[in-house]
Amino acid sequence: MNKLTLNTLFKSSAGFSSLALRIPVGIILAAHGAQKLFGWFGGYGLEGTGQWMASIGLAPGYLMALMAGSAEFFGGIALILGFLTRPAAAVSAFTMLVAIFFVHINHGLFMSNNGYEFALSLFAATLALAIQGGGRLSVDKKLSSLLSR
Repeated sequence: MNKLTLNTLFKSSAGFSSLALRIPVGIILAAHGAQKLFGWFGGYGLEGTGQWMASIGLAPGYLMALMAGSAEFFGGIALILGFLTRPAAAVSAFTMLVAIFFVHINHGLFMSNNGYEFALSLFAATLALAIQGGGRLSVDKKLSSLLSR
């Protein structure tokens, strides 16, 4: 990857608004990923999550759990730091679309019925971050500044 491509990846014209999205969304994603990967916070871990994913048609379940959990956990940490914000947010947005259409869509909008409103909110926030980047207070911004020299 050349310097211009890297600078394009890290550059962001967003101000502090990205920080207001990155931190809470990153915390939420990392926590949900930790449930899937490690069984933390009342989650089922890879084995249990994998069995559930296979039962709803996302096979192979263990691999799907590993991919979703990794996207959420590592993507969430990346968002908190503002490091590789665009790719982390894009992968997270895709993960939320899968959740919406494979898990929640048949239950309607509202969370009280296991609907898609929460996943849709996370999708919108991560899509916005994929578009605008990490913002002023991010590792990406610092790397972009270094690459511009």
